[in-house]
Amino acid sequence: MKRTLLAAALCGTFTAAAHAQSSVTLYGLIDAGLVYANNEGGHSNWLQSSSSTQNTVFGVKGSEDLGGGLHALFKLEQGFNLNNGSEAFAGDGFGSQAWVGLQHDRYGTLTFGRQFDVFNDTVGPLTSGFNTWGGSIAAHPFDNDNLAADSVVANNVVKYASPTLYGATFETMYAFSNKAGGFADNRAYGFGVSYAQGPVNLGAGYLQFNNAGGGVAVTNPNGSVSAGDGSANFIAERQRIWGAGGSYTFGPATVGLVWSHTQIDNMASVIALGLGGYLPLSGTLRLDNYEANARYAITPAWSVSAAYTFTDGAYGDGGGASSPKWHTAMLQTDYTLSKRTDLYLEGVYQHAYGAPAGSALGDAMINTLSPSSTGSQLAVVAGLRHQF
Repeated sequence: MKRTLLAAALCGTFTAAAHAQSSVTLYGLIDAGLVYANNEGGHSNWLQSSSSTQNTVFGVKGSEDLGGGLHALFKLEQGFNLNNGSEAFAGDGFGSQAWVGLQHDRYGTLTFGRQFDVFNDTVGPLTSGFNTWGGSIAAHPFDNDNLAADSVVANNVVKYASPTLYGATFETMYAFSNKAGGFADNRAYGFGVSYAQGPVNLGAGYLQFNNAGGGVAVTNPNGSVSAGDGSANFIAERQRIWGAGGSYTFGPATVGLVWSHTQIDNMASVIALGLGGYLPLSGTLRLDNYEANARYAITPAWSVSAAYTFTDGAYGDGGGASSPKWHTAMLQTDYTLSKRTDLYLEGVYQHAYGAPAGSALGDAMINTLSPSSTGSQLAVVAGLRHQF
């Protein structure tokens, strides 16, 4: 009798779960490799890398059908360093993403929590730095436009994404400072639009940070963009980013163009991921990034990709003005072993010039690496990626 009642209870539980169409999925991505850098602080270096192209993460996500086209959603994701198991965002339990929301088939999706910004959502997929065929190491200098795979993740975000209509999707967001008496102290907001129809993909958007990391006076370091866990690329009074891009696919080939403009006012420092901290950098900085990229599938399993970015800058710190510039080139070949595992070989070269000697802008610094002691830096990475 007890077994019969237990079976009936279990059957009822599974039936209810099936009726609600709820799901919880455990997932992750591991990116590991060996990197050769010709110059880090004046020395060549061989190092084992974690997340050279994509963030190494472990997470859980789920959804529940609430009926009438309405769904509840959530995602909890932690980034980590494969080399030693440490957190990618120091002190954060789920530093990569942590959000919950509602999605309606007709009215769109509203989410709350720690999330990627809308500019990264809409323009990022058009860049090499966002994708597996380029990745974090191929980011624009200092990831100044927040478009790479390891870009800023914002706290206290309310984000809305519209349903896709005729290939177009609109997104907007606001990240609260959560500070009493300082509503604008370390907040963020933005909007973006994307379009995908057949071989054409387009994206455009705007993003603004006010006092990211607490700003120069460090008045609210743990607001929308935290300095303590390394989320902020720049500690500054204000950072504004806008841009647009597109790609076109014909047969096994895809080509793309992206432009972004970044304005950073009253800076205090800029992050150096390879050093695990920030470099001092004061004044104002204006940057225009012009990227051309291409990828080609030689076979269904084997592909090659390339990208070139010219970054044109204008810098002033009260003591003078300069025009720093960067040339960044990337070449990658990738071979897929299965649906979940692939091997890649990638080279990135950066040349920087035109900035004041001794400043953080004066030496080349490929994203994820420590700065070079000169204006040039070369990195080659051989890596293995596995998804589950």
